[in-house]
Amino acid sequence: MNCGDSLIDALLYRRSRRFAAGMKLNGGPLEYASARAPQPLSTEQEAALAFAACGITGYALAELPYQTGVLPNAGGGNIMKQFVGRTAPSADALHTVTVFVTNDDGTWMLRRPQDFPRADVAGLVEIARQRRWLDLYERSRIRIKDSRSDVPRELPFLPPFNQWSANVSGSTYFIPVNELTALYLNILLSAFSSDFNYFVVDERNQFRPAGIARFAKSKGGPLRDDPRDGCFATVGFLESWLFELAAVEQGAMVQNLGLMGQALGLGGFPHFAAHPFGWVRALGFRMEEPRFSRVAGLGPVLKTALRLMRRDVPVPTGTGLECGGEVLLKPYCPPYYPSMAAAVCAFVDSKFATGTGSFRDDGAATGWQDPKQVQAGIPEYSATAVDATIGYCEYVHGRYGRFPAACGPFRTVLAYQAHKLDQDFYARFYREDAVRGGGA
Repeated sequence: MNCGDSLIDALLYRRSRRFAAGMKLNGGPLEYASARAPQPLSTEQEAALAFAACGITGYALAELPYQTGVLPNAGGGNIMKQFVGRTAPSADALHTVTVFVTNDDGTWMLRRPQDFPRADVAGLVEIARQRRWLDLYERSRIRIKDSRSDVPRELPFLPPFNQWSANVSGSTYFIPVNELTALYLNILLSAFSSDFNYFVVDERNQFRPAGIARFAKSKGGPLRDDPRDGCFATVGFLESWLFELAAVEQGAMVQNLGLMGQALGLGGFPHFAAHPFGWVRALGFRMEEPRFSRVAGLGPVLKTALRLMRRDVPVPTGTGLECGGEVLLKPYCPPYYPSMAAAVCAFVDSKFATGTGSFRDDGAATGWQDPKQVQAGIPEYSATAVDATIGYCEYVHGRYGRFPAACGPFRTVLAYQAHKLDQDFYARFYREDAVRGGGA
């Protein structure tokens, strides 16, 4: 068990340890002011934490049934997006989460596997396996600001119980941000394929078909529009499913950060960081401001009433990230594509375009012994699945002015702070057995 002892210790002693050097906890029985100055993490410590959160580790095995409509209970493997793995699991190897790191010296974006040329992946995997965290960190991060990024330190951006401790001087703060459009399109292309044949209606529009009426089974199409079949969903249910699946990846990253922090002897804590636009705006994302009546899909009567009452407020929505003239995060939706139809086709090409698609690149970044042979056996999406996805996406974006309808392309849920502890605080208030395993 020697090789696992360090992991067992990290699991056993991992705790949220919030009180860092330089902090002040106001009011109540734990009131305390640190006598120490804030102590920033070293770059080496940050590099190890960054690797734990989202480091490239090797190749996704993707052992799935790829033939469609040939055998019973088989098919659908082309839901995979790429074949590179990170420290945290990701649905369909999409790696929808981008991790941002901010401290007193600046703010950085950490590249995802798809942000590197595929020819670089093998070298990055080797660097990781040699445990050269600092080299990997320097190759992965892109500076986007020369200062610490932060949301307003007030409600509704930051709850009062975190205002004293979150993202403070001396700390390193990790913000995972989901890009949702790729996962959404991937789900839709499978849902509308012959393996599933799902049908979707819009509960906010009298349960009418969400742009896919002509594909209904009742009209001669393949999609099962009878709710009794069990393959029937609403836009709201589908997007809730999407958000839950995307949040799993953030949760795994935050857990990894906690375990690595424990192994390094650091303090830190995960916490709720969801706000419709607070963090994407603070990080410098490109923003648009559709009106509330648009994102709510209101009809002309309610829209007019809101405007007369001057309550049709703008809803800030992050649409992409650009820095120094370079597009760093480009979701599959306008304004980066002229239409949702163009966005869907671009996503399909990212998988199946000859020579460049992740399923048609001769295995540039896979772990198979004979990647050409395997990739040749992976079927493309049917024309019906693509057309139904286009119809659905054009409907959602056209009615609600953004994609997904509920929030737009980006979403934050959690954040993680790492810092050096002030042990005097814990010695003052806690039994020694309760804080065992805490760092210096």
